[in-house]
Amino acid sequence: MADLHDAAARCIAAREPAEKVRLTREAAAAFRRGELAPREEAPAPASIGDPGRPEKPRLVMPRDVPQRGLGSVEGRAAFLHAIAHIEFNAINLAWDAVYRFRAMPDAYYADWVGVADDEARHFELLSVRLAELGFAYGDFDAHNGLWEMAVKTADSGLRRMALVPRVLEARGLDVTPGMIARLRGNGDEASAQILELILREEVAHVAAGSRWYHWHCEREGLAPGREFIRLVRETVRGGVRGPFNRPARLAAGFDENEIAQLESLE
Repeated sequence: MADLHDAAARCIAAREPAEKVRLTREAAAAFRRGELAPREEAPAPASIGDPGRPEKPRLVMPRDVPQRGLGSVEGRAAFLHAIAHIEFNAINLAWDAVYRFRAMPDAYYADWVGVADDEARHFELLSVRLAELGFAYGDFDAHNGLWEMAVKTADSGLRRMALVPRVLEARGLDVTPGMIARLRGNGDEASAQILELILREEVAHVAAGSRWYHWHCEREGLAPGREFIRLVRETVRGGVRGPFNRPARLAAGFDENEIAQLESLE
């Protein structure tokens, strides 16, 4: 039986998007068939570095990513490119959750292999849609905020689960419904349907983060709500912006008190 951690490392290292997607889909299928499993007594993971990525898109500061309206084809393509970049990073993030955190329950690895597979499929859907609009991944600048948070949380599974799925990825639950409405308002039903699918599946991804965040808190004797708000205060400058998609966040494992506390931090 092949080692799941080694397979995760290969997926992270792959530079070209098509290769990363192919390796991800193959590894996830092998895992489901029982041909990949975490090795017992696995050695410690290597220190976190940059994942494999293509030469483009050029990475810039978040404030330097141009903002375009959705009224033009180029504007919609730029928006979809930004989402595709998030999904590309999310493939790496899911695999790093598999690779970096050892001796976790089997259900943990099943969750994050499944997330990696979903993110690869999302990236493929967005890439096809970009091509239909006459563009490709790499045609617009992007930023590296998601992976920077992965680096900051590489030493702690609790911090990773709190701050990547439950802060950065949960932000998508809040903003995506409005973007779907704007795409429809501009006549782009095809793109809106892709985002609707992504939104449905991202609820489950954030829920996986909540599940394993609570698991870590229980193991360490921490109150999950209090610890989550402490980590947000400590790590996220300015707190988490609202308004919040309460139904989606509740379905993804937040409780009303956490949402109220996040609102108070704005």
